[in-house]
Amino acid sequence: MFDKLFIRHAIDRSSENGVDRRKFLRAAGATGVGAGLVGGGLLAGGAFNAANADTIGSGLGLDLGLGHDEDHDNAKPSDGAVLNFALNLEYLEAEFYLRAVRGYGLSGADVYGKGKPGGVKGGRKVKFQSKIVKAYADEIAADELAHVRFLRKALGAAAVARPSIDIDAAFTSAALAAGLIKPGQKFDAYANENNFLLAAYVFEDVGVTAYKGAAPLISNKTYLEAAAGILAVEAYHAANIRTTLVARGLDVPSVAISNARDSLDGKADLDQGTTYKGKTNIIPTDANGIAFSRGADQVLNVVYLTPKKATKGGFFPAGVNGEINTSRANA
Repeated sequence: MFDKLFIRHAIDRSSENGVDRRKFLRAAGATGVGAGLVGGGLLAGGAFNAANADTIGSGLGLDLGLGHDEDHDNAKPSDGAVLNFALNLEYLEAEFYLRAVRGYGLSGADVYGKGKPGGVKGGRKVKFQSKIVKAYADEIAADELAHVRFLRKALGAAAVARPSIDIDAAFTSAALAAGLIKPGQKFDAYANENNFLLAAYVFEDVGVTAYKGAAPLISNKTYLEAAAGILAVEAYHAANIRTTLVARGLDVPSVAISNARDSLDGKADLDQGTTYKGKTNIIPTDANGIAFSRGADQVLNVVYLTPKKATKGGFFPAGVNGEINTSRANA
């Protein structure tokens, strides 16, 4: 995550006066502090107009920093870079969920921008059998589409283009690493509801951990409220997926996925499956009931599917677009 000195600096240069605060609320479509704020997705950012896009991400104090890699200790990416990192991840989630519920992804109007634009490989409509799983998929897909459009509007002309995304091959690699399939086999995330839920589980827990580190670093109450709202939506999504996995007896593969994520993002054993220490574990927390954090470089370890320092791989075969694009060296 960003060090505290950088966060304080970012907050100091973000909107603190009444005029800028009103701009923030107008961009979010809100009329007051208590109004609803958009949330969800892996690392969705806060609202702001294009002119202020370079100050909002750090103003929120989101845990979108460069982890604890010493090579990045002095790096201070712009707030626009932080928002664009979030947008890359929203592209991925939107493409995954939209294909599951309607058979196709984002429109051309939702993917252009700065950087090298890329296509999407894989994904197809899931033949949902249960009403509740279909409802989850529909709602989350709508959220992710809204987040892409929300961030693109906030960034304006600075928004990066959708990078190349490989859904099918990446999920097969992830499933192989987790031991869910054997070499030479394929994991089809869209083959049935159980596969879809396991695939969604790869993403959802990451979103919650990404926001957790922000709370103690945010002094601006408007931004704190926005970040808290986003984290709450992330937690709703993750809890729904985890609960459904438990109800379907998918504890063993979910634990395998958690262990695989843990092997990518650092030496600490933090990630928890839906079974932990012999008990059902819907809400992954430490002994104090607190969720753990991931920095942006750790998130990239997961989506690049590597414990090494890298600028591409996994779900993003050509890397993400924007300044924040490198995973942590954990090997």
